[in-house]
Order: sequence, then C-alpha cells, then structure tokens
Amino acid sequence: MRMLLSAATGPPTILLTTALVVVLCFWLLVAVGFTSVGSFDADANLRAWGMDGVPVAVAVSTLTAVAWFLSVGGVLLLAACAPPCPASGLLRMVWPVAALPVAWRLTCLFVRPLHRLFPDEPGSPHRGRVRDHVDHAA
Repeated sequence: MRMLLSAATGPPTILLTTALVVVLCFWLLVAVGFTSVGSFDADANLRAWGMDGVPVAVAVSTLTAVAWFLSVGGVLLLAACAPPCPASGLLRMVWPVAALPVAWRLTCLFVRPLHRLFPDEPGSPHRGRVRDHVDHAA
C-alpha cells in the first residue's frame, strides 16, 4: 500500500492523480445533479483528437483514468522489477509522460463504441430513413 501511495503521489504522476481527483469530484457533482455530463460540450471539439461522438466530460475522464492507471502501474512495475539506480530513477520520471500518448490512443479506442450511447440527434436513426422512403414513394 505504501508503494502505491508513493507511486501515485510522486512526481510527475502527482499531476495525473490531481486530475483524477478533479474528475471524480466532477462525476460526484453529476451524480448529485449539480451539473450535467454535457456541460463542457460547447467549450471543446474533440473531433481533431479522434474522440468525437461522446461528451467531452466522458472522453477527458476516460483519458485521465487510463493515463493514471498506466502511469501508476508502470511506476509500480519499475519499482518492483528494476534495481534502484540512476537509470531506473530517470525512467520512473519519464514513464508517466510517455504513458500519455498511449493513454490517448487507448481512449480513442474506448470511446468509439460509446458513440451509440450518446446520439447526436434525439430519436431513432431508422425513423428518418423510413420517412425519407415514404416521402420518395409518394
């Protein structure tokens, strides 16, 4: 437990730990009803990042959680397997930063299937097709 706490609060993983705490507080506010999942959707467009189709809060929360787990997991793995030396200390500092691009790619893969849960327009997509077919037939 002490090693986990040390990995989560050590530099630079402390930045991801802080972000994870903010994400957890946000979702607590959503659960209580003080804010909504789509409260940041007007502020950012995630299409360029490959995470479009879901609310910004869902994409950023997923990115933060995945990055935190990769960072802490990698640091714990280094602490358990690598002998204490300057090279492992440097790798322990670089690993959380290197985990960010991996977390981004994994997040893009994770949010893609979630697009069906957050439709852009209300209603069934089949409705429009049936209506168009009826309109063209008449």
